[in-house]
Amino acid sequence: KTKHLWKLAEGAAGELKLFAADLTQAGSFSEAMQGCGIVYHTASPFEIRGVKDPEAQLIRPAVEGVKTVLASAGETESVRRIVLTSSCVAIYGDNRDSSTVPGGIFTEEHWNHSSTSAHQPYSYSKTLAEKAAWEVADTQNRYQLVVINPAFVLGPSLGGADGVSNRFMLQAGDGTFKSGVPDVTYGVVDVRDVAEAHLLAAYSESTDGRFIVCHECRSILSLTNDLRQRFGDRYPFPKKTLSKFMVWLVGPFVGLERSFVAANVGFPLRLDNTRSRETLGLAYRPIADTLGDHFQQMLDDGFVKKRA
Repeated sequence: KTKHLWKLAEGAAGELKLFAADLTQAGSFSEAMQGCGIVYHTASPFEIRGVKDPEAQLIRPAVEGVKTVLASAGETESVRRIVLTSSCVAIYGDNRDSSTVPGGIFTEEHWNHSSTSAHQPYSYSKTLAEKAAWEVADTQNRYQLVVINPAFVLGPSLGGADGVSNRFMLQAGDGTFKSGVPDVTYGVVDVRDVAEAHLLAAYSESTDGRFIVCHECRSILSLTNDLRQRFGDRYPFPKKTLSKFMVWLVGPFVGLERSFVAANVGFPLRLDNTRSRETLGLAYRPIADTLGDHFQQMLDDGFVKKRA
């Protein structure tokens, strides 16, 4: 898990230090924070399928992790700003929720009210964790909390092909979706833009509050069409959208709960990224480049077999 960090550190300015820590252990981040002016809290378990114990796997480490990190920051005099990686799923739970907001457009003013430990538990964990962060931050006035709310993050990885984003790209090119994809729209953003947003949030003096970091809202089929335009028909990218009834019928057999299908398939999604562009000054790269660079890495690393 740390090999890529040491590789990045080779020949770089400054010094890389690694510390042992536990999201649920009070004080375990205090040593690492000594002398730091900025703290990034990015760690939170990310699983959306096959979760058997939401409380233990997602909710507890997310919420307690935020409290642990902010408690250590509160005891460290040098810390002046915390940049927290939350998620757009702390803003909305299901695409169907867009019918409850003005113009059907989600902004930083909105919160997820539809997720529970039984329905969309990952989204629920991110919502509870961010709310806990604001509650703690509001009790003090020494450090400033800034929150980044990324959409679905794609793009080349530093740490290998594990994770939900890489599994999505793998399935896009290995034939899993060759019979068709659900009519689901996601907010999408390049991982490099998310990293840039964190830096801008940390070092801009006028930065505060929450920031939706999303370039575009795109259907799964439109994303895979971008991949076909770059890589052609050598790979079994899907060419059609499945009916909602078909997705509802077969969803449970491929890891899609019917409650998700009912609340997301066929519903539009719009996310307002104005604050990230105008306040942070973030310039988004084309999603076609994001997808192309990501899939090319999967090919180069051997996770998808190259085809002539």
